[in-house]
Amino acid sequence: MNSSRFFKHLFAPHWIVNRAFPRRALDSIEAAIAASEKTHDGEVRFAVEAGLHPLPLWRGQTPRQRAEEVFAALRVWDTEHNSGVLIYVQLVDRRIEIVADRGISAKVAQTEWDAICRRMEEAFRAGCFEQGALTAVAEITALLARHFPPGGANPNELPDRPVIL
Repeated sequence: MNSSRFFKHLFAPHWIVNRAFPRRALDSIEAAIAASEKTHDGEVRFAVEAGLHPLPLWRGQTPRQRAEEVFAALRVWDTEHNSGVLIYVQLVDRRIEIVADRGISAKVAQTEWDAICRRMEEAFRAGCFEQGALTAVAEITALLARHFPPGGANPNELPDRPVIL
């Protein structure tokens, strides 16, 4: 266990989420997700948190493991076509993970999701949180529209509002 990482998470104030993603940014991300989902049969969720809880962190939980945990907790897997995608932002580690349900993973390689994550991280390092998130949603939209075009009824199965954990 990395003690420096542990203490960064332990003392991370929750307000850093609001600084990076104020209400205006969350509203923009929500609108982008809603517009995105009209162009494909996928479902996109966006979740952000400041730091990890001490016990999982002490046990060495990685941002990827936390993203998979959040994917399950938010029931992103619970879509008719197994077409849920989670964008998970962990601010203290400055890591972004995209977790895609099995229906999408069969058609889109993890390397494509990872490339989107790294571009988001680059935008975030430059202080462009809202624009980085919106660009990522646009890139995800293009992938989903190509692999999961809308097929008739396209209900909104998951909330579009970003989640602050």
